[in-house]
Amino acid sequence: MEKGDKCLAVVRVRGTVNVRKDIEDTLRMLNLTRNCHATLIDNRPSYLGMLQKVQNQVTWGEVSKDVIAMLLKKRGRLIGNRRMSDEYAQKLGFQSLDDLADAIYSLKVEFKNLPGVKPVFRLKPPSGGYKGSIKKSWASGGVTGYRGEAINDLLKRMI
Repeated sequence: MEKGDKCLAVVRVRGTVNVRKDIEDTLRMLNLTRNCHATLIDNRPSYLGMLQKVQNQVTWGEVSKDVIAMLLKKRGRLIGNRRMSDEYAQKLGFQSLDDLADAIYSLKVEFKNLPGVKPVFRLKPPSGGYKGSIKKSWASGGVTGYRGEAINDLLKRMI
């Protein structure tokens, strides 16, 4: 299986009503079952194809290392809804959650394959609301679709 070279954050911005079955299945494969859920993936071609299929439901972009660390500390959950801590990172062989975030950013570790970790971040709606319509793409002044580095600003407002 190929590995990508960048870490992407994917956030579901539209709800669950009136979604086609094939798009719903693709969102389930990405672990994005509800609005305001986010996950971390790499940019291998199979993931990029999935993102193109669900581009009207989600927004994505290249996430920074400090935003990954913030997500892990504030919104990362273990099985049993316990917070992620430095002790968990030390069990995996990392010094702290910052080192784990660095490993996820550099794609040494896949977020979804971490043992005992829920593969999704449950976020709040963004403070100040979405800057545009959730029915339009990012390129045409909306919210959905590829947004590049601007995903970091959105994630900071949703944490």
